[in-house]
Amino acid sequence: MQQLDLKPYYDVTIIGAGVGGLTAAALLSKAGLSVCVLEMADHAGGYLAGFRRKHFLFDTAIHWLNQCAPGGMACKIFDILGSDHPIAIPQKRIRRYKGDSFDYLLTNNPDELKEQLIREFPEDKEGIIRFFKAAKRLGHAFVNFSNFFRTEETMTFLEKLANKRHLLKFAMPFIPFLGYEGEEGMKKGLNKYFKNKKIHRIFSSDSNLLSCLVPIGWAYYGDFQSPPKGGGQVIPQWLEHIVGYYKNDIYYKCRVKKILLEGNKATGVQFEHRGAEYEVHSKYVVPACDVETVYEKMLPEEMIPAKMKARLKAADLYSSSVTVSIALDCPTEELGFNEEAIHLGSESIPRSEHLSGDPEKTELSILPPSLRDKSLAPQGQGTLVIFMPAYMSYKENWLTHKDEAGNYVRNEEYEKLKNEIAEVLIRRVEERIVPGLRKHILFFNVATPVTHHRYTGNKNGTMMGAKPGRANMQNKIAHYRTPVKNMILGGHWAELGGGVPIAVKAGANASLLILQQENIGAFKALADYMDAKTTAESVINSPSFKPYDNSWVYPLTPAEKLALRSVNELKNNDRPE
Repeated sequence: MQQLDLKPYYDVTIIGAGVGGLTAAALLSKAGLSVCVLEMADHAGGYLAGFRRKHFLFDTAIHWLNQCAPGGMACKIFDILGSDHPIAIPQKRIRRYKGDSFDYLLTNNPDELKEQLIREFPEDKEGIIRFFKAAKRLGHAFVNFSNFFRTEETMTFLEKLANKRHLLKFAMPFIPFLGYEGEEGMKKGLNKYFKNKKIHRIFSSDSNLLSCLVPIGWAYYGDFQSPPKGGGQVIPQWLEHIVGYYKNDIYYKCRVKKILLEGNKATGVQFEHRGAEYEVHSKYVVPACDVETVYEKMLPEEMIPAKMKARLKAADLYSSSVTVSIALDCPTEELGFNEEAIHLGSESIPRSEHLSGDPEKTELSILPPSLRDKSLAPQGQGTLVIFMPAYMSYKENWLTHKDEAGNYVRNEEYEKLKNEIAEVLIRRVEERIVPGLRKHILFFNVATPVTHHRYTGNKNGTMMGAKPGRANMQNKIAHYRTPVKNMILGGHWAELGGGVPIAVKAGANASLLILQQENIGAFKALADYMDAKTTAESVINSPSFKPYDNSWVYPLTPAEKLALRSVNELKNNDRPE
């Protein structure tokens, strides 16, 4: 059996090779610290891991990116790590709202949609203008979001006061819209703008007024991006390359069993790899993984206050999903798709049903990844993804049962159930959008909350952890510092919200907390940069950070390798005997 080549001691052990853990690992590596990353899956990425089937490449979770364009929070951190980082692609056609009796398109020029609505509903012209103006104000609030994303846990008293002023300024445009949620709240909120109930239909699947306004606001400021060439998985692949460049370690198929302690101080972890037990020793431990698993299973019961664990158990989490990844025998554009994500709902059912997890009723998102990126599918073929919100509790945990270790045990009933649901979703898309879709399907793959839990470890397979909201804020669900000394959270559980920018934010702040103790020059340079007091060049040129040669290159996708192989075969066949 191959033995892991562990160093005797590391500065930092990181649990989880998702975007949060890898961002922390890359920043700490650049600052000269020794790092060991342990990941339970067989490759990096977490929710961005992606997967290959035959010559097709699929993303696992991305509908779209934000804060990944120049000036955005994620891009800002990537810029100081290396100029070779993957480039997210700006979207022009963003969201198609499709219901029983309506079909509208939001682009990167939302005024086009505004003018269309004014033409169709002239009696509501004033309200439509006010609605889009409110959305634009919210979008503008996010413009400077990348200038104050440093955690207050790294700040002095005066810095905290200044930061609270920034946060208050950011929050002010949102306050008038809080409370407009649920069936009655949405009706009341939309009535403020539209007398004609036909306009209300467009937002029939939204659960609160802010979810109607914010996407339009982001669209005004160009903050919708598609994944880089090669899919979202190239982001963790690039971060993985940087960690390796600095001679630090990432090990896969490593399941952490417990945090090693001396008193109340973390000193490393014990983990299992291919049936063998190992220990890795370090000054700091950064769990960039499910926080409840860390607190409940990796630490002695008395290390974390019972009230704290109870609040985490009761936290309001994002849903999980069912994702059907489809390989097509033709390009998606031949079936009538374009760049935008289609949000398929129905104005004839209650608003709550769109998030219920009922495959016959819940809102669907339909994406054409291979139209956005031709490298994901072989020439003349395509990929399509159907997504719906879903919950672990559906059909008694998807007809699975738990083993002694708490893993969901799949069986024939589970396989049958997930494929039945996939067939329902395909039928709905076929009936409402693409007649004859089924005859173009080469194969499909289905992921459920059980799948997402298996590959990420996130509680209930949740996509993005804890939601922003009053209850989670009051209960202090989001935190970096823990009751265990030298153990700092570094994944999206350290923040409220989710997605790539929140994971990058969490990883950056976790590294900042360590640099505050271990490399004050690097801490000062990074803190000033996160506060928009200095430039990326000044951080890159800081003597506290090691240089990097920008040596990463985009890997060829399976489809590109197939095409290259075909070209080489043709060349060989053309050679004279």
